Amino acid sequence: MPARSYDFVQLDVFTRTPLAGNPLAVFTDARGLNDAEMQALAREMNLSETTFILPRDSASESRAGKKVRIFTVLEELPFAGHPTLGTALHLYTLNKTHQITLDLKAGKISVCFTADSVNAGRELVDGQVFGEMRQRDPEFGTIHSREDVARVTGIAADEISTEWPIQSVSTGLTFTIVPFRNRQALASLNFTYAQAAEFLKSRGANFFYFLCPERCEGRLEATARMFFYGGEDPATGSAAGCAAAWMAQYRVAKSDEQVIIRQGVEICRPSEIYVRATVEGERITNVRVGGYAVEILRGKVIL
Repeated sequence: MPARSYDFVQLDVFTRTPLAGNPLAVFTDARGLNDAEMQALAREMNLSETTFILPRDSASESRAGKKVRIFTVLEELPFAGHPTLGTALHLYTLNKTHQITLDLKAGKISVCFTADSVNAGRELVDGQVFGEMRQRDPEFGTIHSREDVARVTGIAADEISTEWPIQSVSTGLTFTIVPFRNRQALASLNFTYAQAAEFLKSRGANFFYFLCPERCEGRLEATARMFFYGGEDPATGSAAGCAAAWMAQYRVAKSDEQVIIRQGVEICRPSEIYVRATVEGERITNVRVGGYAVEILRGKVIL
């Protein structure tokens, strides 16, 4: 059988600075790869996620969007934030449209773009184009007790805020939002996913998202940390969407107020995630997660 080759690019997402943010590999044309090969390539890339673009005819893409699949080193995901944003920003360099729709396992996700200049993103993802995705409307799930969460995480219960609830939220992937009293306690958190894996699984939640929102001089910012089976995540766009919905639900953030979530500082991969959500009566909608990305590598895999 003749050798097959597949091009990929590697991006750092939720940053404008190379070697920061959350790395992502994007296979730019994955036609001809089967499921097992995609999973094997994701293991080979050894990043938190790898995406595979599956081009279709223009009529299909116009109707249904750009087909994209997302894999971790262990499994395929229906949705994830930084792979969605990074892949969309790469596609923007090929076709400078104001909006691109990705057709994911979880459904259609639209990403809108704002360029800093007319030359931004002309040939590669260059940190000069802001992309913002609209995630699914949130589903608010179980509210958990501080004592239970403190027990399975090893966090002192008095480090968890009593002002807001610990709650599981999904905008495509479920995260349990754990609010901290202060950022110093969050920065010193010593936690591994294995400690709470059984607890999370039994409650239908994927991961904890530890969050510390603080308002300073009228501006709301938040620091966050997320741990999964691969270690600590530098930036978690899917969780950030859940956090945006949670902050709007409990009026931590005002309706449509843009909040910067800073993540990844403790592992030397600082990231900035811009989030907002709309309050419509008792309903939270229009959850948006945005940021920048930079391309740092291009390569070819030969199979």
